[in-house]
Amino acid sequence: MYELNLPPYPIKLQEKDGKRMILDFLRKKYVALTPEEWVRQHFVHFLVDHKGYPQGLLANEVELKIGDKRLRCDTLLYNKEARPRMIIEYKAPTVALQQKTFDQISIYNHLLKADYLIISNGLQHYCCKMNIPQRSYCFLEDIPDYENL
Repeated sequence: MYELNLPPYPIKLQEKDGKRMILDFLRKKYVALTPEEWVRQHFVHFLVDHKGYPQGLLANEVELKIGDKRLRCDTLLYNKEARPRMIIEYKAPTVALQQKTFDQISIYNHLLKADYLIISNGLQHYCCKMNIPQRSYCFLEDIPDYENL
């Protein structure tokens, strides 16, 4: 598929009805292998295997309802009280990360009020720490380890 700026992991692929599928180990099922899904699976494994994020606190494809719209958050990290702690939005490696990607994740965060926002296309990754009361944020140089959140 694509070489990413993320560590490799033991990928599990299969074919179903002529389509390539990849195992989503959070949802415990095979899903269509798209460039965005390739990034998601690598990034989630990176968080769990290299940054110490508990697998049980992560969820993929979380549905949100904002007004009469139904949206899907790519990945959410919850805290131990089941409150959203981090929102992660993925793009395909061929898609440049632009302001509209930040705008999209900001809409989700208006509802969820997470402490951290991450966007990644597998090649570039940006992480913001939010200060909700002051309505401000700062970019971090690296994705924080779970123990440092």
